[in-house]
Amino acid sequence: MFIDKARIFVKSGKGGNGAVAFRKEKYVPAGGPAGGDGGNGGNVVFEVDEGLRTLMDFRYKTKYNAENGEDGKKKRMHGKSVEDLVLKVPPGTLIRDEETNLIIADLRKHGDRAIVAKGGAGGRGNTHFTTAIRQAPSFAEAGKAAQERWIILELKMIADVGLVGFPNVGKSTFLSVVTKAKPKIANYHFTTIKPNLGVVQTKFGDSFVLADIPGLIEGAHEGIGLGHAFLRHVERTKVLIHIVDISGIEGRDPIEDFDKINEELKLYNDKLTTRSQIVVANKMDIPESRENYEKFKEEIEKRGYKVFGMSAATRDGIDDVINYAATIVKETEDIELVSEAEMLKEEDVKPKKEEIEITNEGGVFVIEGKSLQRLLYSVNFEDMESVQYFQKIMDKKGVFQRLKNMGAQDGDTVRLYDLEFEYYE
Repeated sequence: MFIDKARIFVKSGKGGNGAVAFRKEKYVPAGGPAGGDGGNGGNVVFEVDEGLRTLMDFRYKTKYNAENGEDGKKKRMHGKSVEDLVLKVPPGTLIRDEETNLIIADLRKHGDRAIVAKGGAGGRGNTHFTTAIRQAPSFAEAGKAAQERWIILELKMIADVGLVGFPNVGKSTFLSVVTKAKPKIANYHFTTIKPNLGVVQTKFGDSFVLADIPGLIEGAHEGIGLGHAFLRHVERTKVLIHIVDISGIEGRDPIEDFDKINEELKLYNDKLTTRSQIVVANKMDIPESRENYEKFKEEIEKRGYKVFGMSAATRDGIDDVINYAATIVKETEDIELVSEAEMLKEEDVKPKKEEIEITNEGGVFVIEGKSLQRLLYSVNFEDMESVQYFQKIMDKKGVFQRLKNMGAQDGDTVRLYDLEFEYYE
């Protein structure tokens, strides 16, 4: 099954906690601190694998968690930093942050990588907290928190040339003739329900990648029919080969068809109107086609397009089309899909200054804040030096001043998560 869009949740690994430990050797009765640092948590990384062609792997599994870093150990032994969680995606995958709708990465070629959730750094062991006064700190640092987010994966296939046109105009037949691709071909609409890729080689030695993309109908830019499933995959192409059924045997007017397709392209993404477009009148082997072709060619070439007559069934005119397409591909620069304004920047994801919330719940002052929650891990409340460290950090963050401003009196109860203590100035 071809899947070209997926919504998944990713979470990096939390950093391991630093350890509180002391040297305990036979002839060193009062050994110093020996707590090791925690290991770093794993990043969540996306990497391009050129062997993949679909986002099928993300259809049923939608949540991915990297491992947490290992906690520090005694004897100054550091916890293990874990390996990254690497998720493989096909070339042409766009990764978008769901909350901001900005693009994290555009992964185009084999081996391209992007970190979408950075693992937390490991906490420092108690060896880092010694001072001239504090010789044996009985506290350490908690590991940094993990990052998490919902992201959108969009596959926009890598092809130099895209085939566009109404259903059943001969795009799949054309692809099968000029490449070794074997698309499904039949005389009914929407035979192609997924993009097909093939490599075209001209007699002059030039080559390019050609994509046959599901046929368009009116309203495709709004997702009607195969809508976005079609339009997403023409965004990277340098050149469009617009195939029209010139025979008119289905009762449609070739010029109207041409105009409708271009209108859908414009409504979906105005940038598509700037692509080089080669117009091909197909099914020239049908007797009624010649008269229609002359009228069509005169009108379309007046608009500045190059028009070719062709029969994909008999191969007549095909070489002219692919040779001309190869020339245009060589002359056209690669398409950059993402502008600077659309990219997710560091300041967009940088944690905002933490809000420490203090509320009065029936005479009990309740304090909440992630950094304070981490601080609780660091403190040994049976050790005076550790308690002094706790008070210093609370004072530095302005917690005591805020309690005073809120009317806290000596002896009032203060709750910080699982810890309760009495307030005194």
